[in-house]
Amino acid sequence: MRNRLKVLRAERDWSQGDLAEQLGVSRQTVNALETGKYDPSLPLAFRIARLFHLPIEAIFFPPADDAATESATTASSATR
Repeated sequence: MRNRLKVLRAERDWSQGDLAEQLGVSRQTVNALETGKYDPSLPLAFRIARLFHLPIEAIFFPPADDAATESATTASSATR
């Protein structure tokens, strides 16, 4: 899953440690989230969204190939 965490964190001039402390997770978890090595649990995704005052889908989104597949499926369903 892709995300905007690194950008959102940088806009606030927060370190990974700062963000981790606010979320109650380790700095390593923040790093893994930012690099796409780890997808957050739903409760963590909600905590992140609340912290940044954004909906979850404004922070997290599917990989580019998943988005293309989803778009094609939606378009195909709409024409039926």
